[in-house]
Amino acid sequence: MTIDNKDKVHKDMLSPASLGFLRVAAISPELQVAHVEYNTRAIIDAMRQAAARGCQLALFPELCITGYTCADLFYQALLLQQTREALLSIAQATKEFQIAAVVGLPLEVGGKLYNCAAFMNEGEVLGIVPKTYLPTTNEYYEERWFSSSRDCPLREIQLNGKTLPFGADLLFSASNFPSCTLGIEICEDLWAVEPPSGGMALAGATVILNPSASDEILGKDAYRRALVQQQAARCLAAYLYAGAGPGESTTDIVFDGHSMICENGVVLAETERFDFSTQIAIADIDVARMAHERVRNSSFSSALPKQAYRTIQFSMPNQIVESEQLELIRPDLSPTPFVPYDPTQRAKHCQEIFHLQSIGLAKRLKQTGITRVTIALSGGLDSTLALLVIQQAFEKLGLPLDGVLAITMPGFGTTSRTLNNAEQLAKSLGITLRNIPIREAVLQHFKDIGHDVDVHDVTYENAQARERTQIAMDMANQIGGIMVGTGDLSELALGWCTYNADHMSMYHVNAGVPKTLVRYLIEWCAESVYAGTTAEVLHDISATPISPELLPLGENEALLQETEATIGPYVLHDFFLYYAVRHAFAPSKIFWLACQVFETHHTPDEILRWLRTFYQRFFASQFKRSAMPDSPKVGSVALSPRGDWRMPSDASSALWLQELDTLAKSIVEEAGQK
Repeated sequence: MTIDNKDKVHKDMLSPASLGFLRVAAISPELQVAHVEYNTRAIIDAMRQAAARGCQLALFPELCITGYTCADLFYQALLLQQTREALLSIAQATKEFQIAAVVGLPLEVGGKLYNCAAFMNEGEVLGIVPKTYLPTTNEYYEERWFSSSRDCPLREIQLNGKTLPFGADLLFSASNFPSCTLGIEICEDLWAVEPPSGGMALAGATVILNPSASDEILGKDAYRRALVQQQAARCLAAYLYAGAGPGESTTDIVFDGHSMICENGVVLAETERFDFSTQIAIADIDVARMAHERVRNSSFSSALPKQAYRTIQFSMPNQIVESEQLELIRPDLSPTPFVPYDPTQRAKHCQEIFHLQSIGLAKRLKQTGITRVTIALSGGLDSTLALLVIQQAFEKLGLPLDGVLAITMPGFGTTSRTLNNAEQLAKSLGITLRNIPIREAVLQHFKDIGHDVDVHDVTYENAQARERTQIAMDMANQIGGIMVGTGDLSELALGWCTYNADHMSMYHVNAGVPKTLVRYLIEWCAESVYAGTTAEVLHDISATPISPELLPLGENEALLQETEATIGPYVLHDFFLYYAVRHAFAPSKIFWLACQVFETHHTPDEILRWLRTFYQRFFASQFKRSAMPDSPKVGSVALSPRGDWRMPSDASSALWLQELDTLAKSIVEEAGQK
């Protein structure tokens, strides 16, 4: 089946909301201190702007209707009365613009003032949350005006003739959005030893909203950002933080309007600081992902909230309907999720992984007392990285490099380029290289088992792989050492390795590194660790097409066997692997995300085809992973049966393939109706 139009795939089949994405806004509106009418207009206008960009939920700062810095003006009956009226106007705007919102305001309840956040939706105020922790140190004097939520015996209040839930124990659950429950804490609540959001998260809140008014001093923005990130990570939640802007009074302090959106420790969006105009940070948070993270986190699932919460049901607006709004607003959505986009971060990433690999091997050698290793060196990406790891491990242990024996074993498909690179690399590193051709041994094997040498089938290919492994292992025995394996994480995921051949070793160093990252690691080594001839060879190896080199070459050594032409692009498979294993996303969600990030390089038809290949090979190859050698985990995705991944070797892939069949059929049907 062919998919003719990507836009139809996005618009008619799948939507961000159906896949668990919620578009949210953290807003720092332009305001004037104590000018309720002006502030109300600014809030409503910002709400309109956010709704026009597809936002379903908006958060505004602490006491934003009046301004945080009103001081003793909070006692003024006129200010408080206008604030109540403004709240109703803002609530009505949520119905007009079809967006839920949280705004901050002072509220008199039972003869006391409270610093509150009101949650509004569909023209109604659904609940009001008072602040718990009131700062009264340094420049803060909140206890002068406000009472803590702990001091209020009331659970309900009257507002405009209606009874509303009131208290710090409120959660708001979207009945039409699975796993989407909102919790609200206010400014200083976050800075407390035990923020209320921790209990809210344990009680089911996947989205925490914090209307805040945090003044600015040197270095505070970084501290604040780290605090929000840490709480989002600790709560396994999305965290929205809206800070008061520079329109607040500057009598003694300055506010910068720092607002941000975080998800499980990652900042997705931030506002421009120190800007008098309204600033809006927008992002699509993945609520479904947060729910999954909690299910798989034993520490979270075993904890219980210390108090009971009241849950208020509401219907989340569904704003994302226009085609231009279907592009996800997420900076972390990358075609290479294993490889950081930022060059500086990527270099740190590579350095850390290189250390993890080399220290893993060094520990194995140190513990066993073994000082010699063998490696099958092909001149390709994986064996090159493994050799560099060996060299670094020997250096860490102070072992002489004459204990490393690299073996190149040219066969029917070996090119002079890879053979030469293997020889040059070993020479430049000062490592002993043995050249042992395998053609005659494999031909003898074919004769022994009665296989036609002109039949280039799986037997033809695997016999070569097993001969190479046999030689490398036997020579390891011969020198009293171990054979170091070279295969990577992507090959293990796809089963693109020969069972009991390159699949096997006495210690694997690359099994936790995906193919897309292997190339970057080699480039990083060429630029940051090595120089001269070694660096030149590494650059050429990085530029060499990926091939097992098991089939005979064409004219002028033309390479007739390229891995990605057979099983699909590794950049796609690594993307699939990351979201299928790390986040357990369904095939439909992975497909939709892939269409988002690969739209200029791969058609939806290609993506669906290779996604099917991924699932077929991933399930069929578990028996290889169940018998894989020891290897160090280096990232968030690992497939060792002793570590992260436990899967029956005979599990059925039918459920996942059926979803792909349904998806393909529905897409074609939808396209035909247009």
